[in-house]
Amino acid sequence: MKQSIKQLIRASQVVVLSTTVALGCAFSALASDKDYKFKLALESGDRESASAKSMEMWADLIKEKSNGRMKVNIYYQGELGGQQELFDQLVKGNIDMMLTWPQTSYDERLGVNYIPYLTLGWDDALKAYDEDGWLKNILGPVYADIGLKYFGPYPEGFGGIATKGRYATNYEDAKGLKVRSQPVFPLPQTMKAMGFQAVPIDWAEVYTSIQTGVVDGDSSNVIYWDYEYFRDQLDYFVHSKHNFSSYAMLMNNDTWQKLDEEDQAIIADAAQQVIDKQFKDAKAEDDKWIAKAQEAGMEYIVPSDEDMRAWVERVRAEVWPEAEKSLGKELMDKIRANASVPQ
Repeated sequence: MKQSIKQLIRASQVVVLSTTVALGCAFSALASDKDYKFKLALESGDRESASAKSMEMWADLIKEKSNGRMKVNIYYQGELGGQQELFDQLVKGNIDMMLTWPQTSYDERLGVNYIPYLTLGWDDALKAYDEDGWLKNILGPVYADIGLKYFGPYPEGFGGIATKGRYATNYEDAKGLKVRSQPVFPLPQTMKAMGFQAVPIDWAEVYTSIQTGVVDGDSSNVIYWDYEYFRDQLDYFVHSKHNFSSYAMLMNNDTWQKLDEEDQAIIADAAQQVIDKQFKDAKAEDDKWIAKAQEAGMEYIVPSDEDMRAWVERVRAEVWPEAEKSLGKELMDKIRANASVPQ
C-alpha cells in the first residue's frame, strides 16, 4: 500500500511537471517575437513642436515596451505630403500611424470633431473628449467604418482667428476679412456664419497666402500655430473659441489587426499615456503660448460676453442644421443633448 502511494505521488509529480513545461511552451509560442517598423506622420508640427515631442514619446514607449522589436519612424510636417494626401495614405495603409485633424472626405460624420461651439469651456471640453467622454464614444465607431483604429484625441485648446491690419469680434466687423480655413466641413461654413470670408487652404500654403494677401489671416487654430509660424505676418489673435482644437491619434486598421494581442496592448497603452499627459498639459501649454504671443507684440483679444453669445447663437442657428444633413439627426440629437449651454 505504501509503495502504491509513493508511485502515485511520483506519477502526479511527473504530470504536474509535464503540464508546467507544456504551458510554458504554449505561453512562449503565444509571446510576440516579430519585428516591426511603422511609419508615423504628423500633418503639422516640426521637430521642435509640442505635438512632435508627444509623438516621439509614443514612439519611444512602443520601442521600450517591446524591447526594441517595434520601431516607429516619424515624419514631420510636409515630409510626406499635405493633409489630405497623408490621410489618404493612412487609409490605404501606406502610412501606419498618424496624428491628424481627420479629413471628412471618407465619411462626413467625422465632421463631429469640428462642430462649432460644441463646448464652451475647458471643463466641458475635457469631459467630452475624455476616455469615457460622450464625444469619444461617438467618434470611435465612425473611424472604424473607414478602416482606422482610433486611440483617442490629442487636445490642444480653443481655436481663434488671427489677422493682420484689423480684427473682428462680431459679425458686422468681420465683413470683408478673408481668413484661411481648414478645408474640412463645417469649418469654412463656420467662418462664413461668423461674418468672415472663408478661404479653404492646406496648412503648407498658409504662410505664403497670408504674405501675398490671398487671405488676411488664419482661423480655427490655437494661438501656438499662429504665433510660432506666422507671427511676422499677424497682428491680432481673437479668441473666439468657436472650435476645440483636437487632433486624433490613429492607426491603419489592417496594420492593427495583423498584430497579436500583446503588441496591440503595447501600442494602445503607449498611446493612452501620451493622451493622458496631453489632457493634463493642454491648458497650461495654451496659456503659455498666449503669454508668449503677447510678449512678442501680438495683440490678444477676448470678445465680450455679448459678442460671444451673439456668435454662438448665429453659428449654431446656421451651421448646426447644415451639419445635420451630413451627420444625420441621430448624431446631432446626441450633440444637442450634450453640448455646452451658453451662460
